[in-house]
Amino acid sequence: MAPGILLAFIIGYFLVLILISWLTSRNSSDNDTFFVANRNSKWYLVAFGMIGTALSGVTFISVPGKVGAPSGDQFAYFQFVLGNAAGFIIIATVLLPLYYRLKLTSIYSYIETALGTWSYKTAAGIFLISRTIGSSFRLYLVVIVLQKFIFDSYHVPFAVTVMICLLLIWSYTFKGGLKTIIITDSLQTLFLVSSVFLSIFFICRSLHLNVFEAAETIKNSSYSKIFFWNDLLSSKLHFSKQFLGGLFITVAMTGLDQDLMQKNLSCKNIGEAQKNMFSFTAVFVLINIFFLSVGALLYIYAAKNSISVTKTDYLYPTIALNYLGVLPAIVFMLGLTAATFATTDSALTALTTSFCIDFLNFNKKQNTNSAKMVNVRHWVHIGFSVLLFLTIIIFNSINNDAVVSAIFKVASYTYGPLLGLYSFGLFVKQQQVNDKLVPFICLVSPLVCYFLSTSSKNLLGGYVFDNELIIVNGLITFFGLMITSRRKSLMPTV
Repeated sequence: MAPGILLAFIIGYFLVLILISWLTSRNSSDNDTFFVANRNSKWYLVAFGMIGTALSGVTFISVPGKVGAPSGDQFAYFQFVLGNAAGFIIIATVLLPLYYRLKLTSIYSYIETALGTWSYKTAAGIFLISRTIGSSFRLYLVVIVLQKFIFDSYHVPFAVTVMICLLLIWSYTFKGGLKTIIITDSLQTLFLVSSVFLSIFFICRSLHLNVFEAAETIKNSSYSKIFFWNDLLSSKLHFSKQFLGGLFITVAMTGLDQDLMQKNLSCKNIGEAQKNMFSFTAVFVLINIFFLSVGALLYIYAAKNSISVTKTDYLYPTIALNYLGVLPAIVFMLGLTAATFATTDSALTALTTSFCIDFLNFNKKQNTNSAKMVNVRHWVHIGFSVLLFLTIIIFNSINNDAVVSAIFKVASYTYGPLLGLYSFGLFVKQQQVNDKLVPFICLVSPLVCYFLSTSSKNLLGGYVFDNELIIVNGLITFFGLMITSRRKSLMPTV
């Protein structure tokens, strides 16, 4: 696949996004527009656009690759997806009504009322650190693909490639913010979904299979096992670990994450927000079935054509860009670009919103739409763009996949304390936390969990943690808050 064709495609792709940004922000680009899209978003656009945000470029590459991994994953990931679906239902029925009742812009404002100022700043800080590292990691992995297949041919340094990507994202988000993101994410989700279906079509055509024959081939292959019930202690693929992990990770990393919840809060009312979540859940489950099907077909194609790769993540891009032809290569790059930038642009907007509301106290000031406040928000937006750039450069300088993955894993652990904080605020009304100790509790909890993830096999009789570790993480935080709290004193009656 000629790099020039791919580069021209990407340039055209971003010109479309920039045009959408101009159209959506030309009449209004104040802070209400940027933060919550004036609370006037259509629920069906939010639901569809959230697919692109929830499925990052890492998912786009890794989920198909894991189907034939040496660890024997097959379709085990679907157990995790079922847990995700259960988590989305909890978010729609428990958390969204709370957020709408309190009319929140930043979801972490709830913690200030429930637990205190230090707890509030800790929760917001956890999000800023976790989302910065997580988004940088996801963009970093995809920039490597862009570098290898496009920019290396033009001798463009890695840092310049990263800068180009972030400048393009900044260019279409800095004015319209969430109002623009709702539209661009819907468009990018359309590209993402189309690329999955078209990838299946192109691979089936290469294998001389129709849709029904392909489904039968996948069913009869060695890749189609979904449910794993054996070896609860030592297997990471056991249904209970995958399902419960998927449920609690979804509640923590979606329901307690400003990024995805910010879109829900832009709907007109709680009814529309819940319709958004329920419809999003159905589409999310369905699209993951197709992702797994792509993985099975890729491995069947690779076996037939004697294709081997050093890492499972390389299978999809290698076959799509080198074996199927020009149009399938463009389709793959379209899906990869859409998945990656739908995640990153949304994260950049959420980081800016959280910092402005939670640390600069925009929600407690008058005239938040004044020229001065809008200008402050612009500088915060630039600041987080620079921070993402520096984080990706650091990842690249480490030049060790294991270390970078460990950093990302530690960052993902920090959502566990959010689970503990919100649970305590929601379910323990009679106790008052020791607010100043909360940052230390939220620091100790993920460190203990990281130790458990590396040592549990020896300490717990062969038990191996996987996604369910987030439950332990939340419980450590919850009980830490309980132990250090005191009973609320009753106000004397007059």
